[in-house]
Amino acid sequence: MVLYSLKGRDLLCLTDYAPWEIEAIIDTAKSMKERFYSGERVIPVLRGRTIALVFEKHSTRTRVSFEVAAYQLGAQSLYLGWEQLQLARGEPIKDTARVLSRYVDAIVARVKEHWKLEELARYADIPVINGLSDLSHPVQALSDMLTILERKGRLKGVKLVFVGDGSDNVLHSLLVAGAKLGMHVVVATPRQLRPREDILRHAIEWARETGGSVEIVEDPFEAVRDADVVYTDVWVSMGQEAVAEEKRRILRPYQVNEKLMDAAGDKAIFMHCLPAVRGEEVTEEVIEGSRSVVWDQAENRLHTQKAILALLVR
Repeated sequence: MVLYSLKGRDLLCLTDYAPWEIEAIIDTAKSMKERFYSGERVIPVLRGRTIALVFEKHSTRTRVSFEVAAYQLGAQSLYLGWEQLQLARGEPIKDTARVLSRYVDAIVARVKEHWKLEELARYADIPVINGLSDLSHPVQALSDMLTILERKGRLKGVKLVFVGDGSDNVLHSLLVAGAKLGMHVVVATPRQLRPREDILRHAIEWARETGGSVEIVEDPFEAVRDADVVYTDVWVSMGQEAVAEEKRRILRPYQVNEKLMDAAGDKAIFMHCLPAVRGEEVTEEVIEGSRSVVWDQAENRLHTQKAILALLVR
C-alpha cells in the first residue's frame, strides 16, 4: 500500500482536491479493503492517535464507519455530540477548534451549515474532515467512486445519472468527483432544484479538462438512457421539514422505480447513499433488487474512511 502525501490537509469539499488526490484516496481505500479481506483487520498506522467526531446531526454510517476505521488503524475515536459540548451554550467555534487541536489529532464534523466546518478548519491546527454539511458530503462520494470502480472496472467514461433533488449535498460531491475523474454525470432534476451554480461551474470546467461531461436535464427517462449508474437520495433532508410537502410534490415524477431502471438498460446498477425512504425516491423493488449495490456502498464507507484518516492524519 502506497501512502500519498496528503498529511495535514482538511477535507471540506472535493472542489479543493485535484484529480490525482481523489484518485489517491480511492486507490488507498481499495488497498485497505484488499488487506482487510486478506485477514489484516488492523493496520496500526495511527497507533496512539485520537480522532474527535463532533456531530450536530444524527448519523449511522458516517459515525460508525469513522469509529471503526479509527480502531482498525490503531487510533481511538471520541464521539462528541454538539449538544454535549460548550458549543451548545454559545462557546465560539473558533475556541472549540483551538482547544480540540491541543487534545486530538483530527476532527470529523457533521454540521447543519457548511460555514461551521470552514470556521473549525480556519482555527484548528489539525485536519478537519467533513462528515456531511448542507453543501457537500465528500466522504460519501469518495466511497461511491470505489463502489463504481469495483462494479464497472473503471471510472473514466462511466455514465452516472443522479435522479432527484439537484441541490442535494451528496449530488454536489458526486458532480465534482465525477467531473474530475472523467465521468459523464447527468442530473435529472426539476428546474427549481438545480445544483448550486458555483459547484456546477466548477464541475463543468473540470469535465472539459478530463474528457468527462456534465449535463442537467428535466426528463428522468431521457437522462437514464444507457446509464451505467442510476443514483438517488432522499427528497427531504434533515432540517428541510418546513418544505417537505412541496419537495415531495415537485419530485414525485423523479422516483426511481422498475420502469425507470428498465429505461436505463441492463448494465445499469442502482446506488443510494442511505438512509432511504422506500416509496418516495425509490421503490422497495429497486432497492432490494438484483441491480442494487447500496450495501456495498455502505461497506465501502469503512474502507474509504480508513484511507482518508491514514492519508490526512498519518
